[in-house]
Amino acid sequence: MATAIFTLMFLVTMVLLQLMAVAQTNGSMPVGAFITATNDAPSWLSSFGEFAFGFQPLEYKDHFLLSIWYAKIPEKTIVWYANGDNPAPRESKVELTGDRGLVLTDPQGKLIWSSRILHGPVSSGVMNDTGNFVLQNSNSFTSWESFSNPTDTLLPTQIMDAGGVVSSRSMETNFSLGRFQLRLLVNGNLVLNSMNSTTKFAYVEDVYYRSGTSDASNPSKSGYQLIFNESGYMYILRRNGLREDLTKTALPTTGFYRRATLNFDGVFTQYSYPKTSSSIRSWSPVRSEPENICKFNSVWGSGACGYNSICSLSVDRRPNCTCPQEFSLLDQNDKHGSCVPNFEISCKDNGKNSSEDMYDFVELRYVDYPSGDAEHLQTQNEDQCRKSCLNDCLCGAVIFLGNNCWKKKLPLSNGKFDSGFNGKTFIKFKKDHIPPGNPGLQIPETKTEMDIKVITGIVLLVSSVFVNFILLSTLCFCYSFIYRNKVAIVREENIVESNLRSFTYKELTEATEGFKDELGRGAFGGVYKGAIKTGFTNFIAVKKLDGVVEHGEKEFKTEVNVIGQTHHKNLVRLLGFCDEGQHRLLVYEFMSNGTLADFLFGSLRPSWKQRTEIAFGIARGLLYLHEECSTQIIHCDIKPQNILIDDYYNARISDFGLAKLLAINQSQTKTAIRGTRGYVAPEWFRNTPVTVKVDVYSFGVLLLEIICCRRSVDLEISGTGAILIDWAYDCYRHGTLDALIEDDMEAMNDVSTLERAMKVAIWCIQEVPSLRPTMRKVTQMLEGVVEVPAPPNPFPFSEISCS
Repeated sequence: MATAIFTLMFLVTMVLLQLMAVAQTNGSMPVGAFITATNDAPSWLSSFGEFAFGFQPLEYKDHFLLSIWYAKIPEKTIVWYANGDNPAPRESKVELTGDRGLVLTDPQGKLIWSSRILHGPVSSGVMNDTGNFVLQNSNSFTSWESFSNPTDTLLPTQIMDAGGVVSSRSMETNFSLGRFQLRLLVNGNLVLNSMNSTTKFAYVEDVYYRSGTSDASNPSKSGYQLIFNESGYMYILRRNGLREDLTKTALPTTGFYRRATLNFDGVFTQYSYPKTSSSIRSWSPVRSEPENICKFNSVWGSGACGYNSICSLSVDRRPNCTCPQEFSLLDQNDKHGSCVPNFEISCKDNGKNSSEDMYDFVELRYVDYPSGDAEHLQTQNEDQCRKSCLNDCLCGAVIFLGNNCWKKKLPLSNGKFDSGFNGKTFIKFKKDHIPPGNPGLQIPETKTEMDIKVITGIVLLVSSVFVNFILLSTLCFCYSFIYRNKVAIVREENIVESNLRSFTYKELTEATEGFKDELGRGAFGGVYKGAIKTGFTNFIAVKKLDGVVEHGEKEFKTEVNVIGQTHHKNLVRLLGFCDEGQHRLLVYEFMSNGTLADFLFGSLRPSWKQRTEIAFGIARGLLYLHEECSTQIIHCDIKPQNILIDDYYNARISDFGLAKLLAINQSQTKTAIRGTRGYVAPEWFRNTPVTVKVDVYSFGVLLLEIICCRRSVDLEISGTGAILIDWAYDCYRHGTLDALIEDDMEAMNDVSTLERAMKVAIWCIQEVPSLRPTMRKVTQMLEGVVEVPAPPNPFPFSEISCS
């Protein structure tokens, strides 16, 4: 009887312990509570269920990660984890103990990881709704907390003191220690370094980001805490009480989850996630550091990508890493890892054959490996440069620019795609590293003559059958090739140059849910919102080219490839295309804040500072298109609807480079003129050659719209439907700019910038194209680098009262 009662009490106790492990209303866990690592393991939830503590299954079989994650969103995003280098096997257990805090053991009871408690025995653990797991003693003092032991993520209300470190994981799904660290140094600087993940030695010379909050001459001005406040703003608190804001973008105060993560690829990014929304929800970047990790040259190591790899910036400002032709990934699971050659370059073959017979080059355009020069040769032409590497058995690559030749040894480091790089990179490879033809059957020398004849006969018979099969297959293939619709493909070298992806029409139909959500419509056709699942959801904008001239396939791809090679912070980036029969579409990055038209002409007027920054950004983007990209591009339709606003409120020019793809009779005015009423330069009407000055004219009109927050054809001006440029020039001439901007006190308090912008705009809208400045001169004048002279009357206007 006593035994039965004892057994019953034991079972009841075990059930209660399990219930405590599953259902908690206040986030508190008693000593003795535990979780076992299984696929259906319970978790310890915070009081309102925002965060969970427990085991997350990993991709590789039967291993689990002890972690904290967002519990209410589908992604279950992990924000803290323990012992990423040694995940827990199935049936491992984490237990809350009084003497050691959290203890993680494997199925055999061997210790894997434990928390290090500071004050007294632990009495309870609390999973807070801030994402902080706290161990407390009997006096409610904190003995240990996850916020003081961050991994790769910081959360709102979290503070990192001087000496604190955030470390990246090695890959997106591999939580072992990665190559990057974000550290708040004792001198007050917040720095992002690369590091040796094996020795954990930080490369102090390889600083990808520095906050500049150290002051050796006055230590009271130095930073000592990195604070991520409850509203989502991140700043460094200086010892004198002042703060250095790191988040400079205005944020909504409620309705979003927020985090800041040092991604595995070295980019430290603040993210937001809408708590409630009718559309597809995902983490959106708010700000990133560094802005372009590819452009940094590391002193130690390989750079942002692995050795020999090529780094290019993706739509979300994260590095894409690709291997050059004749190279492949060292680890196929690590897309950001090193690339190894599919051949061997050595000196043992020298003298046997001509080096030019044995080796050749893969040419890479817009790709630079700026560091690690073995030799610098001058006064060389391209052919001499190539031969100097061919005849050097230790040379693995050569870069030619101007009359300069840089020889390099393998492995190459800091490779990057740079559309502004005008040199040529040649990587050497061995011509015969792939044995030519069929190697045939290898016959040992010990075979008798009869054996050789028998085997030769078999080989001839098999070869005859094989040749006939190949001939028949070739005939079938040719027949099929002639009579079926060809699917567009992109040559490998073009992919290296532009990183464009070829989509099928089916893929884009599925991504846009049948082109359901139309974002807008213009001369080229409709633009539709879509989503491509790659871990987190990446939104895209798909443009149907309804008015495209019937270019040949080659001509279409040439034009698209020119657009794809552009890369500038003030241009919307082309991600890919579809060229399938009658379907020609372009795939762009999605801009969440809509068009400049929405921004300028909505119910709330943007600040003067925002408007001037947007104007500067558009000018820089046009300068790049006109003078700095590899092929000059004339936009031909600059207007607010073609300027998009990104997550950082930067202006991004869209629809550039499409003029050559538009039929001559396709435009919003249904004439031979390309452009939009109110923005079209006068020379369009005169049948004279069109130059980049048509974009300058349109920019001048757009600049006036930005200054005034009025449309180019404004029905509210005296009720006459007046043209803005007429009215603006009269107001400038009569010195009544206050009437032009109405009650915009912020602009009037910055009257020097206002007047300078007005004069630049009037110079841009001159009727005679030769009087208009170039976009380089425009940017210099806007930024105050050069003086802006008083502009002449652009053309005879009808005077409009500015009273």
